[in-house]
Amino acid sequence: MPAPSPVIDVIIPAFNEEASIALVIDDLPRNLIREIIVCNNNSTDRTAPVAAAAGATVVTEKRAGYGSACLRGLDHIAKRPAEDLPDIVVFVDGDRSDYPGKMPELIAPIVESGYDLVIGSRALGKAEKGSMTFPQVFGNWLATNLIRLFYGYEFTDLGPFRAIRYPALVALEMEDPDFGWTVEMQVKAAKAGLRCTEVPVGYRRRIGISKISGTIRGTVLAGHKILWTIFKLIRS
Repeated sequence: MPAPSPVIDVIIPAFNEEASIALVIDDLPRNLIREIIVCNNNSTDRTAPVAAAAGATVVTEKRAGYGSACLRGLDHIAKRPAEDLPDIVVFVDGDRSDYPGKMPELIAPIVESGYDLVIGSRALGKAEKGSMTFPQVFGNWLATNLIRLFYGYEFTDLGPFRAIRYPALVALEMEDPDFGWTVEMQVKAAKAGLRCTEVPVGYRRRIGISKISGTIRGTVLAGHKILWTIFKLIRS
């Protein structure tokens, strides 16, 4: 008999994504997903009602920060009975810079080959001109090379579009509240010896202005936090 389809929940952290959030939800392959969880990170626009109207479950996290929003989504999942917990959790941004419709390719290494964590790599895929700033490209290069240097794990990107087995995710004990979320996951996965891989993904100019790379302050803070997270976890 064919193996049962995995139970997949999707987490979308969102701060003021009124113009894009419904498009992201509509792009997702709904037939593969049990629940789409939009983590409204204290938005001041209509992100929450627009997401709800598009069919998502909306949860609210008032503490600012990308990681805080993701943690709120995980808290929502963790409150389910043990028999209703998902097999896989997918993370995707709410600004439509990712291609959510490519989720089948993202989860395939987990479903077909037993991987634990799959990163959608913009470095291996095709990024639209202007979709990533030079500091983003350089930061990804530096961070992934440090992970390779210290752990021997070959990552090319810290891309937000990613899939992970839920039990593995819980075991990582994620805690970063802001910019260090993605690199924390990858460093902890490397330290834990998880089976990790990457798949090429496209990337396009986001709708709206980036809260991180759209400002000099945001870029500097993100870069500092990523490097601080790597070295903190190395020492722990």
